[in-house]
Amino acid sequence: MPANFALDDDSVVVIIGSGAGGGTVSQQLTARGIKVVCLEAGPRRGLGDIVNNEPEMFVKLSWLDRRIGEGYAPDGMPVWSVKGVGGTTTHWTACCPRLHDFEFKSLSTYGELADCNLADWPLSLDDMAPWYDIAEDMLGVTGTHGIERLPPSANFKVMEAAARKVGYSDIDTYNMAINSAPRNGRPACLQMGFCNSGCAINAKWTTLFNHIPQAEATDYYDLRPDSMVTRIVTDENGRASAVRYRDKDGVEHEQKARVVCVAANVVETTRLLLNSATERFPNGLANSSDQVGRNYMRHVMGMVFGVMPGEVNWYKGTTCAGVIRDEIKHDTSRGFSGGFQYHLLALGPEYIATNLVPNGWGKDYADLLLDYDKLSGVIITGEDPPQQSNRITLHATEKDQHGLPVPIVSYNKHPNTEAMLQYAYGRARSMYEALGATRTFTHEGFGATHNMGVCRMGADPATSVCNSFGQTHDIPNLFVSDGSLFTTSGSANPTLTIISLMLRQADYLASELASGAL
Repeated sequence: MPANFALDDDSVVVIIGSGAGGGTVSQQLTARGIKVVCLEAGPRRGLGDIVNNEPEMFVKLSWLDRRIGEGYAPDGMPVWSVKGVGGTTTHWTACCPRLHDFEFKSLSTYGELADCNLADWPLSLDDMAPWYDIAEDMLGVTGTHGIERLPPSANFKVMEAAARKVGYSDIDTYNMAINSAPRNGRPACLQMGFCNSGCAINAKWTTLFNHIPQAEATDYYDLRPDSMVTRIVTDENGRASAVRYRDKDGVEHEQKARVVCVAANVVETTRLLLNSATERFPNGLANSSDQVGRNYMRHVMGMVFGVMPGEVNWYKGTTCAGVIRDEIKHDTSRGFSGGFQYHLLALGPEYIATNLVPNGWGKDYADLLLDYDKLSGVIITGEDPPQQSNRITLHATEKDQHGLPVPIVSYNKHPNTEAMLQYAYGRARSMYEALGATRTFTHEGFGATHNMGVCRMGADPATSVCNSFGQTHDIPNLFVSDGSLFTTSGSANPTLTIISLMLRQADYLASELASGAL
């Protein structure tokens, strides 16, 4: 049975957020008999809430509270995230690659990059390998630990044939947290083609349907949906002592805490730390380095589509089950540092109609829509270098419906990013053209989903926010438990690395709690 801990119980670990980070830490701590209160800003949904309608699911899942964008960040929704139990694991591609060794050591590998704040991670691939192993097995990641890969769709076969035409060779249906066969009580993927906005049969792994029920089964987990956290309270010793939040009726509560873990995704994690400033911490919590909110990264992302000579029906099959890895390397002869990968991509007709050619009109545009069944596509995911000027701050006067300062997301592309993107566009266009595409299109999309940085890990408290376990340098019982910890972005989708970091963090937390150090 789910637990119900008292507000004045100061022995609990309070975890803010229930996505990849918060859900994983919750599951791991409760499995060890540690009491957890999880505060989630959004509602709890079930399988019955998932419908195969992208616009409807977008509105149902999205965090729609006011946010301001500056620079190359669209106003209104500069960062996309989910508001609900399970966080962005309810809306993700389920791509689960590991970071490569050189991507943990970008400063050592690339050297200084103008106007960048490059740094090596305080962890190596060797440090992370055992945790990656556990995470892959836990999620059932295809192509690892003897788990069969997903079958190739027609869209994959087109992508593979096109890629081989231009000399690429490292191609397969990828490492996916989507069952290729029944496993851990979840069915095999039925290749329905509607994946990202929720899997209606639960073949795709989420914390909502996996970690959270496991945590609840322990009797040590108190999940409180519709609980918007407004402030972390610190005591006279400078320790995190409580968390204030508002329930769905707007009533404010204060939950005492032994440890606080912030897993609210980069915007809300930053807002909460900065908004919890006190006389002792005038710049916000854990911010003596002035790095909270800085070094925001979102991956280099762009899409390339080809109109092929015959029908592809790209909407059939697992949406992103395909990868070309050949460009994941550091080779400055291409005109940039770091690397990227191509993922298979299919988009619904609604997205194509409204976003591929904004304000499109006329015969050429109509012909594109009529050729929907002939489209094949890839999405580029590449390393985004950290810049201190790419940051999240709080508006001085504007408040949201909770009375909290509205976050400002400032982001501009680095020249390295633009060079990588243009190279990737050109190679992808040539790939589809080599296979006979009659037309090709490029599209950068909007907002961002791979959100990283803002509370980077590091050994030096003067230049970082947390140590390698996500423990803040300034407040020992305050942890950051999401992608905010990333020192650099690498080219890999971040979720597997987030989960692996949280497995490691939970192990450390449990040990520190048991010893009395926390």
